[in-house]
Amino acid sequence: MTYQEVLDQRVVSISISESPDMPVLGFTEEHLRDAMAEIARHVLALGASLAYGGDLRVQGFTNLLFELVSRHGRKRDEEDAKTSVTDYLAWPVHILMATADLERYASELTDYARLVLLTLDGEVCEMKARHLLPQRLPTESEWAQGLTSMRKVMLRATDARIVLGGRMEGYKGLMPGIAEEALLSLQARQPLFLIGGFGGCSREIAETLGIVPRSATSRPKWKELEAFGPFKDADMDNGLTREENMILAKTPHVDEAVALTLRGLLRLETDGRFVRPALESF
Repeated sequence: MTYQEVLDQRVVSISISESPDMPVLGFTEEHLRDAMAEIARHVLALGASLAYGGDLRVQGFTNLLFELVSRHGRKRDEEDAKTSVTDYLAWPVHILMATADLERYASELTDYARLVLLTLDGEVCEMKARHLLPQRLPTESEWAQGLTSMRKVMLRATDARIVLGGRMEGYKGLMPGIAEEALLSLQARQPLFLIGGFGGCSREIAETLGIVPRSATSRPKWKELEAFGPFKDADMDNGLTREENMILAKTPHVDEAVALTLRGLLRLETDGRFVRPALESF
């Protein structure tokens, strides 16, 4: 194994979405896409695979990941079944889509990536079974159940999670998506990297964990933030020191955030500290 493939056995989950603080901080959606690209590119360069739970919107983050792996990912062959990126689609997401569209996406990804459809309970939904389900609008309770199930599936299939940005309003499910994903990681002691320079959900979680001081923003706190109260920065277990996590939680510089994240991942690998949660735990 070369140095570049030191994370060859690892799967890293990336959680990223727009933050309401971005305009005030001087960021646009293009900055967020660039950050996603830099993080993903460097993690792929170290041999790790990526996992993402998203939709298939044109110009969305999922398509950006697929473009990246077509350039930087390792093409699968008969001897190497590794997938550079796996995109998990929760039941309420893919039930909105036509089966023909899902099949087209899946067929286009065979060399570098794969699409995993899930049922409401988080079981894999094969495409032939999906054909039997009518395209329709999911209910509010189905959104909550389906998204939580998907996030638990991803937790069990990944070794670490990187979060950035995140809205606190207008979300589907039990709580903001990045919040639920970060909370599951903390509960399972899965290595968690909070990149807070884009503000939003990630920054407020970092503030609640005591990593950085609370901002002077008068915006009301979202009620689910209370769930992070019992946790501290040490619970992120990400290979970084407290001082390094403080920098990661506030730096506006993507290159600095990437360098710190890679440092933590490499330390975890060197120290043998990657342990996936037991299946029965969640």
